[in-house]
Order: sequence, then structure tokens, then C-alpha cells
Amino acid sequence: MGPKDAYLVLYNVACCLGWSAVAALSIPSVLSSFTTGDLSNVNNALASVYGLDGVAPILFWVQTAALLEIIHAAIGFVRSPVIVTFLQVSSRIAAIFAITHSPESQVQFGAGMMIISWSLAEIPRYAFYVAALITGDATKKTPFPLFWIRYSCFMILYPTGITGELTVFLAAAKDEVFLNSYGEQFSSLMYYMIASLPIIYIGSPGMVLNMVGNRKKAFKKRFAKPAPPPRGLVFPVTETKGTEPIRSSTPTAKAIIAAAVGAVNDEKAEKVLKERNWRFGYVKHWIGMVDEQCKTPDAALAVAKAGLAKAYEIFQFVHPDGSSVSFEDAMAAKNTEKFSTGFIKGEAAQGKKVLEVPYNGKTLAGQELKDQVKKWVDYGTIEPSAGEAIIKCVDNPGWLDLSDKYFVLLGAGSAMGPFEVLMSLGANVIAIDLDRPFIWKRLINRAKNSSGSITFPMNAEQSSCKDDDALYAASGCNLFTQTPLIRDWLVDLYPGKSFTVGSYAYLNGALHVQVSLAMDAICRDLSTKRKGTSLAYLCTPTDLHLVPKEAYEASLEEYKTYSKKLYCIIMSILGRGKLLRKNARTPIPGEGGDFYTVNGISVAQGPNYALAKRMQHWRAIVARSEGCIVSSNIAPATSTVSVTQNRTFAWAYEGMPYFKPYEISAPSTSNSVMSAILFYDLNDPASAGNPKTKLNNPNQIFQFGSFNGGCWRCAYEVDSIGEASVLIYFSRIAAPYVGIVAAASAAVIAKFLGYV
Repeated sequence: MGPKDAYLVLYNVACCLGWSAVAALSIPSVLSSFTTGDLSNVNNALASVYGLDGVAPILFWVQTAALLEIIHAAIGFVRSPVIVTFLQVSSRIAAIFAITHSPESQVQFGAGMMIISWSLAEIPRYAFYVAALITGDATKKTPFPLFWIRYSCFMILYPTGITGELTVFLAAAKDEVFLNSYGEQFSSLMYYMIASLPIIYIGSPGMVLNMVGNRKKAFKKRFAKPAPPPRGLVFPVTETKGTEPIRSSTPTAKAIIAAAVGAVNDEKAEKVLKERNWRFGYVKHWIGMVDEQCKTPDAALAVAKAGLAKAYEIFQFVHPDGSSVSFEDAMAAKNTEKFSTGFIKGEAAQGKKVLEVPYNGKTLAGQELKDQVKKWVDYGTIEPSAGEAIIKCVDNPGWLDLSDKYFVLLGAGSAMGPFEVLMSLGANVIAIDLDRPFIWKRLINRAKNSSGSITFPMNAEQSSCKDDDALYAASGCNLFTQTPLIRDWLVDLYPGKSFTVGSYAYLNGALHVQVSLAMDAICRDLSTKRKGTSLAYLCTPTDLHLVPKEAYEASLEEYKTYSKKLYCIIMSILGRGKLLRKNARTPIPGEGGDFYTVNGISVAQGPNYALAKRMQHWRAIVARSEGCIVSSNIAPATSTVSVTQNRTFAWAYEGMPYFKPYEISAPSTSNSVMSAILFYDLNDPASAGNPKTKLNNPNQIFQFGSFNGGCWRCAYEVDSIGEASVLIYFSRIAAPYVGIVAAASAAVIAKFLGYV
């Protein structure tokens, strides 16, 4: 146990003992009052709790000590959100202030209810933290009775606690002693200040629902079934604990990035390997790597090839019998197993080949869509090259005749994938997704109601399926455990047809790295084994990208504007360099001129997400250098379920449009516009994705066709506006309540000045 954990243990033990003392002094007298059977005695006992010997001073100091928890959150000692912790602690400090200065609030039943509720809630909370620190596992290793109480007692104690707090505030608001505690001239101010505090409890139902959600998650995690033995594509064993092998993503990611940057700079590779705070310190190594890639085209490709080679070398593939080989060897081995092939032809007639984009409740097409694209470009939400691609797609309806086009969708059911658009345009989709019946029910039924077709792997002959349910159950595959088989099936499928292979599967955490590598193996082999194969990717705006000089200059102009706004000045000062960081970075000199970059990496998404997306970047530039058409464009920040299930991201998305030219897109909008840019890349020889188009650096492929949602031209880095965006969102919600407080304050000032 390190010094930090030792300190936290001592802090939590001290607080637990303090609250235990409060409970021991206050609860017995209340319990004895129940024996009389007279509720008035219970009321009197609760009203006398604060006056019991020793209760008041211990209560004051143990609750005031909680101010340290705000500091713990702010400096990273604990993972609690700083703002939430501040609000929770400050509301209690306000109650302590009121009860300390108001004799009336001390002698009413709510004071005792508040004190006892607080103590009964805090004793198990601090005891739970001590157990978690000592065992090293807050979920599975803490004693179950303590775990249950920690996540259950709020259902009674939260309502009783805030009820007690409300009575304290209301009693203080009527107490002349409290109101005049700082002189009669401030009595009105004290009244309105304390009387307005109950407004904060309007959000208490939301807090209860949040705690219920946390309880469900904690119990689900505690009673989760043990992880199955590793199968298929897995991280390598990085250490052992006793006899248990540990497969950690951190040393694996460091090895891959070190190998990549080490292809051109040994010193930077060494720094990667020595990085001790990888979870939060990885971004600077991404920046250093991209800086190296900008120097020459050869350097860009060397980094990409070395990184991919290292991934194939160290990742393992575990066979059903438990034996393992490197992923490279697994993909090179011959396989005797084969998938059967399922096929469904849509029953709808061929529709009109028109590009349609759902947007703000309307469906845009033709000139109306062109007008909206121009607005996006003028505002800075998308780059001009993306606007040009969409408009060309509108003007070339022949590009939308997909009846003889074949699209392999790795992760066909993905929310960001083009499945719906392709089906509506009559494409031939080869769908790869998990063997889950509910997935295939949706995909197959959508295909039946389209003019296109869907082809998919099966573990049984389609003719043997007696009904639709049997068909759904026999469909699908697993990218982790059946990667070589999927590759073999696709290599042999529809000989002579050109495939566009899109990588759209997404998973959380380290699984995203695994699925990205699995998709990469399929893309790599199809692009070399099948002539005419093209690749498609959706890049995230939260990454490190080369950008046009015009975007760099626009960002500088926005910075000049926003850096003068009072809100931004305050947030910059409070953030001490962490909030509202300048987006425009110093240009990087390289072969072919200066290169401009935007650091859109979100530290909160983590190094696994960054590595998964970076491997797609690497494959894109390597495949393009080998003559493959590659459509790899930046998609906008999109309000998908996988993103907005994280409440912090959802709140930030609501506030981001304050920072021009941000715009958060709906999934249907993103699907449509990114499909249009894909069609442009596949059909227009001038596209940056076409290997015949000259680029000064391979990484410039990501510079064109970017529908980034405004993050390239924003004044500030995307990772530095999250907190400010969340505050903007909550300020909008709080606006009515702020108005009430403002009106009350105006009344106080008017009375103080003698106008009323």
C-alpha cells in the first residue's frame, strides 16, 4: 500500500469513527422514545438530538472534514467528479452553518432526523471505502453485508436526510437569532440566502434515480459470471499473479506504439516504454509519433508498417484446446472448417436513386441538401472538401446505383455503419456480425424490405432452417474466435466481384483494440488476395489529424474571439492550463511543406480507443500506398447510444455548440452524409482516397472529406472544452431557478436600500 492509499485509509477510518460517535450519542435516546408508544415522545427525542452532550462539536468537525473530499477529487486521489462532490459536500456544510447559528433549527424534529440519517449513511460508506482500499477491489472483495448496506441504505436515508435538511433551512429562515447573527442590516440577506437553499433539492429525484442506477451496476458487476477462458484473438500474457496469467492492455499498447515510432526515432520509442502514467500520459506520445510521420512520406509509412507488424507479432490466438500461437501465425495457417452461406434477396422494387439526408426532423435532398451543405461549410462544421464530395454525390445519381456493388460490412449492425443507406439504395451487402439471433432478425428483415440483398456466414445450411427463427439462430460469426475462417469465406465468396470492405465494429475498452486488429487482418488479406478490393473506415474527430491550412487559420480567428469572452477567461483561469487549451498547434515542417495538425484526442476515451483507431489509420495509408482505394474520412461527433450512455459525454454534447462551429449530429444524419462521401471516394478519381491522387504525406488522406462537426475550426481543443460544455448545459437547466434567486436577491437589495 502506497502513501496515498495509507492516507486515504486513515482519513476514512477517522471519519467512520467520528460518525460512529455521533450515532452512538444520538440514536439511543431516540430508540428509547419508541418504547413509550407515544409519537410526541419520538418527536421530542429527535428535537433534542443536537443538544445531547458531545453531538454538536463532533458533528461539526466530522462533517467539515468532508471538505477534504473535494480536494481529493480535484487532485485525483479519488475518481469522484469534482463538481458533484462539491455540490454534495457544500449542501451539507450549508446545513451545518444553519443549525450551528439557529437555535430554532436545533430543537425541531428534523435536526435529529438529519443527524441520524447522515450518521447511518456515512458509517457504512467510510467503512466500505476502507475495505475497498485494503482489499484492492471495491466490488468483489468487500464483505457482502457492508457492500449491500453501502448500496441499499440510501433508499431510506436519502429521503429522511434531505427532509431533515429542509426543516433545518426553513426553521433557520424564521429564526430571528439566525437572521441577525451578522447584524440587523444583513437579516434580509440571510433570510433569502437560507430560504432559497431548498431549491437545490428540486433535482433530488434525479439523484435517487442515479443512485438506483449505480446500485444496479455494482450488483451486476459483483455477481457477474467469471470470465470464460480466453479464446481466439487475445492480448498477450504480460505478467502472472500466482498461477493466474494477466493480459494487460497497457504494456501491449506501449510495445506497439514504441515499435511504431521506433522505426524512425529510437529516443521517442524509449520514452514510450518508460512512460509510467500511460492511462493519462499517452497523448504526448501520439503527438510525437505523428510529428515524426510528418517529416517524410517514408517515415509515415515506416511508422504504420512497424506498428501493425508488432501488433500481429505479440497478439495471441488461442485455439479451442487452449494452445496459442501468434496472431500472424494463426492467420497464415490453413483451415479445414468452412462457413455455409446465407442469402436473402430484397422484395422491394428498385427505388429512385436519390441521396437523402435526415436532418432536424426533415429529409433533405437535391437543392435543399446542397443549400444545407453550403451552410455547414460556411459555418465551419464541415470542411469544404467534404461539402464538395456530398454535392458531387447529389449531382451524380449514377453513383447511387449500387445494384452491382458489393459491400462487406465488418460490424454490419453498428449504429455508425452504412447498412441502412446501402439497403435503401439496393446494394449487395455481405454482413459480418455476431452470432446473436436478435441482430440477424433486424438485419435480415431490413434486407427483405429493400431492393438490395444480404449475404452472410452461417453455421448450418440455409436450406436446413425450418423457419425464420432457425435462420436467425444459425447466422453470424465471431470476429475474435473465427477471424481466419471469416477471411477464408470472404476470399472465396463471389469470385470476380470487387469488394468494398468497411470496418465498423466497435466495442468498449480493450475489446476495441482486439476487434480492430481482427478487422485489420481481414482487410489486409482481402486487399492482397482479391483484385479490386477497396477499404472503408470512419475516423473519429477525437483523434490527432492533419488539417488544411484554412482550418488552422479559422481556429486562430475563433480563438481571438472566444479568448476575450468573460466565461472563457474565467474557465481558463480556473483550469490552470487544463481547460480551454488553444486548438491551433504550431505547424510541423516536413517534406512537401508545413503540416497543420489538430489534437482532438479525448483523454477520457483512453489509450485503447486511441490505439484501435490508430491501427485503422495505419492500414489506410499502407493499403493506399499499395494501390488500394481507401475511403477514410472523419465522421462528426454523433449522439449514438454507445456515447450518450456515458452521462458526462451526453451532458458535454448538449453544451458543445456554444463553441462555434460545433454541431453534434444524429446517427441518421451521420450515416447518410458519410455514405455520400464514401460513394464519392469510390467513384471520383480526384478523391484523396484514390492512390493516383498525389499527396505530400500519406496522412493527408484524413485531411480531405472531413465532416468533423466543427472541432477542427473551434478555438479550443476538444478535450479541453468538456467541463465548460457541461457547465453550460447545466446553466441552461438551472436558468429558471437562477431567475428565482435573482428576483429574491433584487428584493433584498431593494429592501436594503429602502425602496420597499
